[in-house]
Amino acid sequence: MRKAILVAELLLISLFSASCHLPRRIEPVKKPPQYDRPLLPGQFALRKITNPADIPDFTFACYNLTNLRSAIAKSLNYLKKPSSKQFYPCGEITHEKAVQSLQAFDELFESKLFGDKLKEAILQKFDVYISVGCDDRGTVLFTGYYTPIFDGSLTRTEKFRYPLYKQPADLVKGPKGEILGRRSRDGVEPYPSRKVLEISDSLTGTELVWLGDPFEVYIAHVQGSAKIRLPNGKLMGVGYAASNGHEYKSLSKAMVEQGKIGGRQMSLTAMINYFKQHPDQVASYTQVNPRFVFFMEEKGEPRGSLNEEVTPYRSIATDKTIFPPACPTFISTRLPYEKDGAVSERPYTGFALDQDTGGAIRAPGRCDIYMGQDDKAGSLAGRTYQQGRLYYLFLK
Repeated sequence: MRKAILVAELLLISLFSASCHLPRRIEPVKKPPQYDRPLLPGQFALRKITNPADIPDFTFACYNLTNLRSAIAKSLNYLKKPSSKQFYPCGEITHEKAVQSLQAFDELFESKLFGDKLKEAILQKFDVYISVGCDDRGTVLFTGYYTPIFDGSLTRTEKFRYPLYKQPADLVKGPKGEILGRRSRDGVEPYPSRKVLEISDSLTGTELVWLGDPFEVYIAHVQGSAKIRLPNGKLMGVGYAASNGHEYKSLSKAMVEQGKIGGRQMSLTAMINYFKQHPDQVASYTQVNPRFVFFMEEKGEPRGSLNEEVTPYRSIATDKTIFPPACPTFISTRLPYEKDGAVSERPYTGFALDQDTGGAIRAPGRCDIYMGQDDKAGSLAGRTYQQGRLYYLFLK
């Protein structure tokens, strides 16, 4: 699926433009954490916790068990597929260990344990691992992503004239789905950038659906999925099929640097409003990001990179080159929530399944939380930017 790059980086920009006053004395410049710092050669992304004092408190993380158990079932369904074995072993975690851990995890909640009894049962049955994070001390940046809903049409009209494209026939993938490039007479060459694709007609004939706003197209690219409300009222799901293989670059950073939107005011809503007032500027800014996403129609709910449906607050996206896919996790951070129309923030702990990945979700210091569909989910996802800890549970 694609994951929520845009909403995360908007908040990052605001952190770096927070002050309008100079300090009275010069303080040493503190570098921001390098959340995308890669692992050292041979290093495993997870570290087994051996000190009981470092194990998180699972006591209050067991609400909505139906929601959780259905997400566990989706992970188990993925691991039944022979193709899932190619991602194992992951470090010291084997495919068999992942399956057994999920089965035991599901049995744990089938027993309807709560509070201290739940915590005791987890400690008896599971080893707890922590992501080494961006600093080898467990620091992980949590961001959010969601599924937007846009109006659109299966045919081009005067109103709907901005397409989402299907995967082109000349795009070449590797055995694990990695993008290798474009097939040519001389073999495989890098796939063209967003700008080249948008100003050429090379994708003509591969249109999947048409939207009414070019910036909505870009949002769909960044989120990796969307629901399209067709003229007859039917909702059509579209999901990530492939990309052109280019790395993501920040659109909103460029807008702040050029003074289009102030750092404190930068948000997805601010960008949407700006481009509604300046539609002629959309392409010049979106083309800053060379990454381009191709889509396919999706039946049912949005799906993650495991080709299983993702569940709000129960599905997370991580770097699948270093973390074991589908496995049970535990999140400890702070998340925004809405009550009576007001949005505030509070501590959050909860169980989740590692079921997705994302274009900007790289290294052990990043994790994306799926927050659902519609504008409310988008508003909460756009406000999610907090450090925390990410844990994995494996059967002893």
